[in-house]
Amino acid sequence: GFNRQHHITPLLASLHWFPVRFRIEFKILLITFKALLGLAPSYMTEMLTPYESVHSLRSSGGTLVAVPRSRLKSKGDRAFAIRALLLWNDLPEEIMLADSVSSFKSLLKTHFYRLAFM
Repeated sequence: GFNRQHHITPLLASLHWFPVRFRIEFKILLITFKALLGLAPSYMTEMLTPYESVHSLRSSGGTLVAVPRSRLKSKGDRAFAIRALLLWNDLPEEIMLADSVSSFKSLLKTHFYRLAFM
């Protein structure tokens, strides 16, 4: 058993519960993935613009999205329209290229588990 003096991280890992930060990022990225597939409301889909590089890169799979500049660094970068795109562009390409919502969720949970607990 666990008591108040034990560190919470091993308990979270054994239960496969993510720290709050990862839970929030999971929800944001899931909404972003659904928007890219056209499964989210149109106002969310309209926030996403595919990134067009001036240079032709072999590694570019067309999965990145353009991130608009925010005027307010402290609050502007926390807005969904900015934060979602920054998080999306930081994902490994394997996760971005998931072929379904269920596979995306599974890959993202595995990725976050490794980040949080390994």
